[in-house]
Amino acid sequence: MKITFKLYASLTQYLPADARYDNRVPLDLPEGSSVAQVIEPFGMPEKLVHLVLVNGTYVPPEERLSRVLQEGDVLAIWPPIAGG
Repeated sequence: MKITFKLYASLTQYLPADARYDNRVPLDLPEGSSVAQVIEPFGMPEKLVHLVLVNGTYVPPEERLSRVLQEGDVLAIWPPIAGG
């Protein structure tokens, strides 16, 4: 199945160099792949994987192992953002 994987802000450095310009990479995954299974190979520190969305819907940390992705999903991740 095909999904789109998007990383934002400082996380774009974990994408392949040719995907960093537009912060997204298409992925071809086995059926039944979970959010956590997609994130793990990119080697991002867990503390930086803060806001995880599938098709714009928040996926809390306790659901990332069990949340299965579907054909055409968009998985987007933001690091913690500080500001004020």
